[in-house]
Amino acid sequence: MEILIGKKSTCFCFSGMFRKDEELTSSQRDLAVRRMPSLLEYLSYNCNFMGILAGPLCSYKDYITFIEGRSYHMTQSGENGKEETQYERTEPSPNTAVIQKLLICGLSLLFHLTICTTLPVEYNIDEHFQATASWPTKIIYLYISLLAARPKYYFAWTLADAINNAAGFGFRGYDKNGAARWDLISNLRIQQIEMSTSFKMFLDNWNIQTALWLKRVCYERTSFSPTIQTFILSAIWHGVYPGYYLTFLTGVLMTLAARAMRNNFRHYFIEPSQLKFFYDVITWTVTQVAISYTVVPFVLLSIKPSFMFYSSWYYCLHILGILVLLLLPVKKTQRRKNTHENIQLSQSKKFDEGENSLGQNSFSTTNNVCNQNQEIASRHSSLKQ
Repeated sequence: MEILIGKKSTCFCFSGMFRKDEELTSSQRDLAVRRMPSLLEYLSYNCNFMGILAGPLCSYKDYITFIEGRSYHMTQSGENGKEETQYERTEPSPNTAVIQKLLICGLSLLFHLTICTTLPVEYNIDEHFQATASWPTKIIYLYISLLAARPKYYFAWTLADAINNAAGFGFRGYDKNGAARWDLISNLRIQQIEMSTSFKMFLDNWNIQTALWLKRVCYERTSFSPTIQTFILSAIWHGVYPGYYLTFLTGVLMTLAARAMRNNFRHYFIEPSQLKFFYDVITWTVTQVAISYTVVPFVLLSIKPSFMFYSSWYYCLHILGILVLLLLPVKKTQRRKNTHENIQLSQSKKFDEGENSLGQNSFSTTNNVCNQNQEIASRHSSLKQ
């Protein structure tokens, strides 16, 4: 069920099946007004062979658009960054995109099989390594071992994306140069992940479709501590291993601390370009170490080795994150400001409505009294007559 208001669509449906608050053209609004899916359509969306094993998650609207053959009535990016509706074009070939993604899969698998076996994450908690290695060595090995652990995810998600593209699903439209884009349901951006200069930048480019689902069903709907609640939901969604919960609880702390640092210091390093480059190098280094530190329990899974690792580092980044949150002022995010403003606006509207109703009631009461007085006066005059 979907209600369209002006150029905005507000969806009431199964969680994650539609995108909400999207700007639509008139033709897109006509296509967007749909009945609830039938049982066959719903099962087809949930059990389609392209994504039943490894995903990626997609919205129902994108899926049914592809099934009905409307994905090529697509849009082209305009100069202002918004998508402009274009006429139907010839069905583009996904061959180039599929070949590129299969090459990435091959390189990721090769890197995983050769490097990951020689640089295991478990070596971070080896007693001999902890006793003999210097702190620079520990930091470098932590980063390299977690770097070597990521290609298996690159392989699985890129292969799943390539399978969907080979079936014709995943076409986003054409860019301003007229080139076809096959990244509608891509689940990661490897270059942005490896070059992340903030915790948020890393998370925005890792497991993208699941992150968008978490944003829609949790972050945008909760009014109290949305970051904490979203990370907890993500931990529950991943499974029951204790390492998942340690990782995501640590991730909450790292995300909030990184946000506070960025809000308080980044504006001092925008200009000149040399200072900005220095800031980027420092933040890249800190981000990569913090990410590696955070996700070690995610790889180790068990609680005992996870605490062995954190204790070998003396919980230093946990302590540093807590100190950052205690010492630095935390600015209100735009989302929180908007929520507060909306609450105030709704309260003022209710107050105005109350005053208007009170005024109308007093006005109607005065009129009733006047009418009664007029009736009494007319009766007296008739009696005198």
